[in-house]
Amino acid sequence: MTKQTGVGLLLLSMSSLILSGCVRLEVATPEKPININMNVKIEHEIHVKIDKQIEEMLKSNTGLF
Repeated sequence: MTKQTGVGLLLLSMSSLILSGCVRLEVATPEKPININMNVKIEHEIHVKIDKQIEEMLKSNTGLF
């Protein structure tokens, strides 16, 4: 057995020992679905609509105030 063959066998045996001790990693999907709760306030839009209606009412009825 030559020196290169001995080094090759040593590297092969060391790599097989290292790879045999690897941890198994498993990626699994969750059992429950992912829930994204999107509570969005629309107060601004409502206020804008009411403000526009009030402006139109005040323009049409100038004698209110």
